[in-house]
Amino acid sequence: MVCSRVVGWLRLSLVVSLSCLLLVLGGCSFNNDVSGGGKTLRVANQPAFPPFEFKGEGGKSEGFSIDLMNAIAQAANFKVDWQSIPFDGMIPALQANTIDAAISSFTITEERAKAVSFSRPYFKAGLSIAIRDNNKDISTFESLKNKKIAVGIGTTSAKKAKEIPGAQIRTFDTAPVALQELVNGNVDAVINDAPATLYAINTGNLKGIKVVSKLLTEEFFGIAIPKNSPNLKVINDGLERILQNGTYAQIYQKWFKGQPPALPLKLPFQNETGASKPGILGSISLILQYFPILLQGALVSVQLTIFSVVLGLIGGSLIGIIRLSHITPVRWFARAYVDFFRGTPLLVQIFMIYFGLPAIALELGFPLNFNRLAAAVVALSLNSAAYIGEIVRAGIQSIEIGQSEAAQSLGLSSTETMRYVIFPQAIRRMLPPLGNEFITLLKDTSLVAIIGFEELFRQGQLIVAENFRPFEIYASVAVVYLCLTLLSSQLFSRLETWMNPVKRSPKS
Repeated sequence: MVCSRVVGWLRLSLVVSLSCLLLVLGGCSFNNDVSGGGKTLRVANQPAFPPFEFKGEGGKSEGFSIDLMNAIAQAANFKVDWQSIPFDGMIPALQANTIDAAISSFTITEERAKAVSFSRPYFKAGLSIAIRDNNKDISTFESLKNKKIAVGIGTTSAKKAKEIPGAQIRTFDTAPVALQELVNGNVDAVINDAPATLYAINTGNLKGIKVVSKLLTEEFFGIAIPKNSPNLKVINDGLERILQNGTYAQIYQKWFKGQPPALPLKLPFQNETGASKPGILGSISLILQYFPILLQGALVSVQLTIFSVVLGLIGGSLIGIIRLSHITPVRWFARAYVDFFRGTPLLVQIFMIYFGLPAIALELGFPLNFNRLAAAVVALSLNSAAYIGEIVRAGIQSIEIGQSEAAQSLGLSSTETMRYVIFPQAIRRMLPPLGNEFITLLKDTSLVAIIGFEELFRQGQLIVAENFRPFEIYASVAVVYLCLTLLSSQLFSRLETWMNPVKRSPKS
């Protein structure tokens, strides 16, 4: 009977597994047709750069780039499968052929042209400087010396900012986040594409900022495509048709209220042959070159973890004890705290603290500037305290009630009972889950990269944004995290043994 049930379960598992495999394979699109007819191209964009690409009403993607790509697809007779990917991950995705094209206001640069191919230029743009309305010190690029500058990661604005002597550069994943950093008063200026900044100001989405009139650069946007892809000709043909039949001019007029400027057919360095792929020795050399930078980021991650876990341990101990209180409102408050911070994503909490609180304070009429380190420590500590609070509560409740009764029969007060009897025993039982929480918190420090905090993961992102070699760099980041977690696990195991008299080795 038991054997037949086991065989039945195995058959059911096999059927379910095969069904899931067929569904996955059925959902994959294989684009073997290179003529354009009936073909579906996986096109990436990041809908966080209005007016080029953004989420409109109902969550539908809108913008100049969206309309342009749809028009190209119609002219070249292919379909578009839109995929949302972070800007700094698009070139690695193109190199891995997980997408067929990317249209996300990519400036055609010589470095990028070595990594991917580009369509003919479809937009003429340039970088501008955005400052607060009351700023009288910044009027030129030279006046940015020794200032705090916000830029988008992997963008030409980030590259331009490196030319500023003494500048404190903060990188963010999207331009709106960088501009919000300026509105909150955490930076002195933002270097960004002029059309996007002007659109944000003119639509009233950002108040209290202005653009320095003179453009820093003259740039051209192109559609990024993998090297040696047959889709390059298909996209160029479609782009050429809409330029000739007036569709491009209509789309430009819709979003920018003007006539489009003349566009070159090709830039001098465009679509040149990239450097040959390095072998094993080249990959090892690359890892060794950037390893010291990753170690600096690892040190920042460890420091951030230690600060957060100490504060979280203090707060969590209080929360855990309050959870056992006989005062109902106090106990409910502690429960609400735990439910909120365990029930919402840490990433959202970081955004609320770093961007949300200063924005609310500004609306109320008093400025509140959050240091990135302070915001990161506060967010991680508050989140960690919720988990540690439950660990402490469970540890205390795991001690038999007879221990408390015996202590009280000896004349110890409730505080003395907790201090001398309950807590010393509970802390030993708490160590394994506390060790897990420390390791989890160590890995969660990677989330503060979203506010430009340059810990281990952010350092890896910045390196990849420069050399477009994601596998070697992110593999190195993973190895460093693994070493840190293994070391932490060993330290907590030693501490657990040291605090447990039963496991201690006898002295000779």
